[in-house]
Amino acid sequence: MNAPFTAAAPDPHLDGVLKLAIMAVGGQGGGVLTNWLESIARANGYAVQATSVAGVAQRTGATIYYLEMAPESGRAPVFALLPAAGDVDVLVAAEMMEAGRAILRGFVTPDRTTLIASSHRALAVSEKIAPGHGIANAEEVMAAIESAARRHIVFDMERIAAESGTVISASLLGAIAGAGVLPFTRDAFEAAIRASGRGEKASLAAFAKAYDIAAAGGEGAHADRRAHDVAPPVSAVSPAGPARLLAEWRELATRAASLPEPARDMALAGLRKVVDFQDVAYGRAYLDRLDAVKARDDAARGWLLTREAAKYIANAMAYDDVIRVADLKTRPDRIRRIAREMQADEEKVLHLTEFFHPRAEELVGLLPARIGAAVASRPGWMRWIDRHFGKGRRLRSDRLWPFLQLYLVGGLRRWRRATLRYREEEAHLQNWLAAALAHLPTDYDLAVETLRARRLIKGYSDTHARGVSKYDRVMAGITRLAGRPDAADWARRLREAAMRDEKGDALDGMLATIRSFL
Repeated sequence: MNAPFTAAAPDPHLDGVLKLAIMAVGGQGGGVLTNWLESIARANGYAVQATSVAGVAQRTGATIYYLEMAPESGRAPVFALLPAAGDVDVLVAAEMMEAGRAILRGFVTPDRTTLIASSHRALAVSEKIAPGHGIANAEEVMAAIESAARRHIVFDMERIAAESGTVISASLLGAIAGAGVLPFTRDAFEAAIRASGRGEKASLAAFAKAYDIAAAGGEGAHADRRAHDVAPPVSAVSPAGPARLLAEWRELATRAASLPEPARDMALAGLRKVVDFQDVAYGRAYLDRLDAVKARDDAARGWLLTREAAKYIANAMAYDDVIRVADLKTRPDRIRRIAREMQADEEKVLHLTEFFHPRAEELVGLLPARIGAAVASRPGWMRWIDRHFGKGRRLRSDRLWPFLQLYLVGGLRRWRRATLRYREEEAHLQNWLAAALAHLPTDYDLAVETLRARRLIKGYSDTHARGVSKYDRVMAGITRLAGRPDAADWARRLREAAMRDEKGDALDGMLATIRSFL
């Protein structure tokens, strides 16, 4: 636990100069926070200089704001323009990975630096574009913080800001004030917020909450972060709808709950996903497939095959098509969430633009199966469709007509089973499942890895096409490996190589290696 700490005055060894760096990403209010701190220092008799170096990686980039301040002494102080490694008193990070970036750059030292960071995650572009699981490990960053900083205060300041109806700069300011790292009173910090005018009530509320946590030394903050990261149990969300459908849903939920314990939670999550995607009858088909896998599974293996099937059959059945995308974009809860995040109110008008870029394959997939297959078999027709409809669309869904277009497309879900795309996805699912179960009599682990290969297929349009291409190559490799005692391990390596890069160069290299010894 962090001991209480108060900095009544700047470190005398630094000739009275306090050095504070703020690591933020564009849109997080780092500039606002810097302006507040600058005005507080000047109002309390301090000379201060603030600079910023903006990046260009995402939004307006990862930015370093840097302040140096010292009591007015009658002579102009000489301040540095940028922070230097080992020469920062207070490091403020507006997001967990920004704290890690500061540590890597040497700004955080155990003999000097107080690190104040929000524990929430705002995923970087490199994390989002990774074909597999590209999210960096926040726990490793937390361990680095604990060893690198003289003192640290870490809790979810973004959540505090959102609950108060403001942005994270207000809760960051509260944490700085509560930590006592600057020689100014709480009233001085609050006065700066009031002087800024608009939104002061919400900002002061976030400031107060963060101040109290930081003043307590961050006690309980890490437990709060972990609790916030854990998703609520599936059973915590209650469905709503007509009584007949609710009765059918309860029957299916009871059936899923009767599955072996290792697969139960995943089956319930999968059931919710496929019913939300289509309807209750679709959920019944999902459980039928899952029961067929369970009947061939081995309890001595911990029902691993059934658990993996529960996940990947649901993903395969709830594929991303144009109908699904339009449906999700017009749901009331999404629109309310966006309005809340953008703090839309009577004074702020929300403009919402949806970006669509379906290929000819996605558009033809909406047609009835026989007609769609006839169109898809004619390359000239497909090129014509791509030329006239494949340039992408921007729809202002805050306007009536564009919203109605999306709503009508989303409403096509009731006819989805008659479409070409549905027929193709059903055939693909059956072939994949049959291929996995075919390995079961001789190689249980290879059957499991074959199920997991379905992870490569996701998204729609070009993303879906790339995933299917990688999946096909991995499945071809698995077929060649069947019968080897290490086949499952090589299948795992193939899948991981396929997720390593977008183009599939690592996968091609792995396949070449396999061909060399077969």
